[in-house]
Amino acid sequence: MLKVKFKKLNDSTKLPYKGSLNAACYDVYAHSITFKDGKAVYGLGFSTEIPVGYRGVIVPRSNLSKHQWVLGNSMGIIDADYRGEWMVVFSPLKDLSESVLPYGVDDRCAQIYFEPVLDVEFVETDELSDTARGEGGFGSTGFK
Repeated sequence: MLKVKFKKLNDSTKLPYKGSLNAACYDVYAHSITFKDGKAVYGLGFSTEIPVGYRGVIVPRSNLSKHQWVLGNSMGIIDADYRGEWMVVFSPLKDLSESVLPYGVDDRCAQIYFEPVLDVEFVETDELSDTARGEGGFGSTGFK
């Protein structure tokens, strides 16, 4: 089992919560909400010490699709050496003044999970092997 050190930044901070026995992610709660450059920044009220060789990943909750907001960068990556507060940034799909915030303080606002990070060695080459797909890009393997 992976052990991640978890530091509450306030007494009211809630621990990440696994909603069911086989849930893939842990729900996290909004501790604070501020606004910057037309976006809602949710502070989660905790920082972590993730073991070297792993990273934390923040993803939206499935119910975000009911709202006119998106997670600012689709998913957030928390590196093993980051010690600051975890945050989630949401951007409105329309004018902020017309948008109702998707979550309030103390609401579950995102999900997190952890995964290994692979060290990669890039090997420069002038040739790559041929495949049936070749240089076929977006949608090239699907049905038409």
